[in-house]
Amino acid sequence: MPQLPSLPSTDELLPGASFSDRFAIVVTGQALDAATSARRAFGNRPAWIGGLMALRNLLVRPFGLKTRLADAPPRLERMGMFPVFSQSASRVVLGLDDRHLDFRLLVEVEDLGEGRQEVSASTLVRPHNRLGHAYLAIVMPFHRVIVPAMLAQVANAGARADF
Repeated sequence: MPQLPSLPSTDELLPGASFSDRFAIVVTGQALDAATSARRAFGNRPAWIGGLMALRNLLVRPFGLKTRLADAPPRLERMGMFPVFSQSASRVVLGLDDRHLDFRLLVEVEDLGEGRQEVSASTLVRPHNRLGHAYLAIVMPFHRVIVPAMLAQVANAGARADF
């Protein structure tokens, strides 16, 4: 079950963020870096998450919000559906800036020793206006289910690869 440990400093990653959360899992017997973990988590999302994202895109399109990869800055590398802001062996920072809010999604890997690693996904959000605050309130119940499900794929992908 994902845990809710402490977060990295929001000021360094998204100044003015008013929402943050963090989910973490412990993975055993794999030598993961942050990029591999992010690709496992976001590269092949479950069909039910794809359905929710399609519904979200349909509902927010009339408000002029970004709904496709084509709407993201073209100069940035992408992992799954998210542009990469920065990357190191232990941390990948993904995110998007839009009219209603900016967000950053951090995937971090920490070595715990004895063949164990903690893989975490932290989300930081800076709403810009009432639409951003309303959007955040509406998606939050889904976010709390989707992020742990996608994070679980990090461990599950390794288990499948071992067969």
